Amino acid sequence: MEDTSKYLIHADVTADGVVERSDVVGAIFGQTEGLLGDELDLRDLRQSGKVGRIDVEISSTSGQSHGQVTIATSLDKVETATLAASLETITRVGPCRADLEVREIEDVRAAKRKEVVDRAKELLRTGFDDSIMSSDEILAEVRQHVRVEDITEYEGLPAGPRVTDSDAIIVVEGRADVLTLLKYGIKNAIAVEGTSVPDAVAELTRHRTVTAFLDGDRGGDLILEELAQVGDIDYVAFAPADSSVEELDHHEVFAALRNKVPYETVSELNEPREAVAATDGSTTPAPLPTDDTAGTPTTTESDRTATCESTAQPDTTIDATDDVEATTTSQPQPDAADSEPTHSDATAAESDADRGPETIYGHAAAVVRANTDRVRFLDADAERIDDADASDAYNALEELEPVPTTVVLDEILDQRLLDLAADRGVDRIIARSLGQFTKRPTDVRIHAIDDVAEQRPDGE
Repeated sequence: MEDTSKYLIHADVTADGVVERSDVVGAIFGQTEGLLGDELDLRDLRQSGKVGRIDVEISSTSGQSHGQVTIATSLDKVETATLAASLETITRVGPCRADLEVREIEDVRAAKRKEVVDRAKELLRTGFDDSIMSSDEILAEVRQHVRVEDITEYEGLPAGPRVTDSDAIIVVEGRADVLTLLKYGIKNAIAVEGTSVPDAVAELTRHRTVTAFLDGDRGGDLILEELAQVGDIDYVAFAPADSSVEELDHHEVFAALRNKVPYETVSELNEPREAVAATDGSTTPAPLPTDDTAGTPTTTESDRTATCESTAQPDTTIDATDDVEATTTSQPQPDAADSEPTHSDATAAESDADRGPETIYGHAAAVVRANTDRVRFLDADAERIDDADASDAYNALEELEPVPTTVVLDEILDQRLLDLAADRGVDRIIARSLGQFTKRPTDVRIHAIDDVAEQRPDGE
């Protein structure tokens, strides 16, 4: 009956004497019999199931009895109210005078509705996953999963899948460092797993171009020292001071690898980290200890693409015939105060100041190094065609006429914009940094600002 009842009649009963539950039930049936006619006779309603069990809770104290009566019904409102009113006609319970008063008629369905609403609120708060991933986040997670799944073993040591067939390898400290490099597309790293360099790694270094990429702490110095004793090292790169390779983000990893130095330049130092170029994104290298290493940066640059093996095989070098030269290949510029400017030079300088930057170097500095969050489109003579917000670079390039030769972008270059540039015939893109590319057009040269000199080198 509890499952089908619509209403619950709650009544209070008071008797001048000691009575039991059976006395109360008997008084209800006996004193309401025939009161409301055959259709509302309590016994008939009970037998037909329209009225449920009569629940009575009663107790006696000081010669008086007090209790509560609950009757469940599936009648309609009018019939239920009439039945409840008939209970108040009871004047005796057993041998004692008594009084029965209806306290409340409860709508069972309203209580159920309240339970439904409360439960629905709880489910709405806790039952749904609110973390909705964007398309970029989904693709990034899938790429990272694939790269992490690519981790293999070389002679029992954690390694990237390209270690066995690459001409160049990167030696790191632990498995987490290999995973970090895999996440950023570098697949030719192998871990030494501690300060004791395994024989397998020592033997491998004798047949490959080796870059030691180590943590920026004392442990990194110790591993470098032992690796140099048992194997052959070509280049050295360190994470920023007191940081580990596994903590670096995409920009810091590639900045550190770009700033590697030949091992010979640090082999005699107690603190090799002091001679390695800054790895915080700066383009200013630390002082070199000897004079005969002045020509080594060019050699370093030529080997960079062999060191950072990635899925897209990015070309991080810039042709000598380009208007844009890598920072590491440019020589320090003489101070303008050291030379005597002619009258014509001064006039030209004033004209240049009026017109703004006339070289790609100048535009790169004005747009990207100045952190403008803008994009600038240049023609073949490095003349400005148009400017736009960096976030609107795709739409601006899609509609721009004439087609620009160079795009200078203060933003991360992504695959979508690179594909559009290739379709439209753009020759060169200079961006704040380079994203991850699944395919790379061969007819578009792309450079990160860290690879671009701040001014045109001499002799161009």
